[in-house]
Amino acid sequence: MEASVFEEYIKMILKSLLYGGWRNIYMLIHHQYEQENLLPMTLSCMKAAKTLTFEFLEDTRGKGWWGDNKNKEFYEKLDQGDNPWNWITVLPCMSKEVQNQTGYDHAGKYECSILAALYPETVIKDRIKDSDEWFIQDATESSVEMGEKMVKLCLEDLKKKIK
Repeated sequence: MEASVFEEYIKMILKSLLYGGWRNIYMLIHHQYEQENLLPMTLSCMKAAKTLTFEFLEDTRGKGWWGDNKNKEFYEKLDQGDNPWNWITVLPCMSKEVQNQTGYDHAGKYECSILAALYPETVIKDRIKDSDEWFIQDATESSVEMGEKMVKLCLEDLKKKIK
């Protein structure tokens, strides 16, 4: 999928929430957030969030709102109250710290362990031998126990970050 198409899709979902009055939105990303690097899908989510927030401010406060004299204290008051740059927060499901404690991959032992813990019926290890794709070969080492540890660490980390 083209990143721009994905970005527009995310933007429309967020738009329905933002225009519906939501001001504390968290978007969690698992795919393409390895070591918190800004890869195309992650950038699409972040760009959609910031672009939409700016468009909303223009729609509700007028074009050039940021330069209007009545908003001269906007930046000084950001930390004191309703900061629009914090209305939509994009976070990794697995922070860099959690990834370093557990591991991270694409459809290998780590991702399959998470799936085995959350949705055991989706992990069919017997089918791995039918594929020659290098990135799934160590999925045979996946386990429910490893997945439960990974999920627990992710939830503990997210609990600290979500307000």
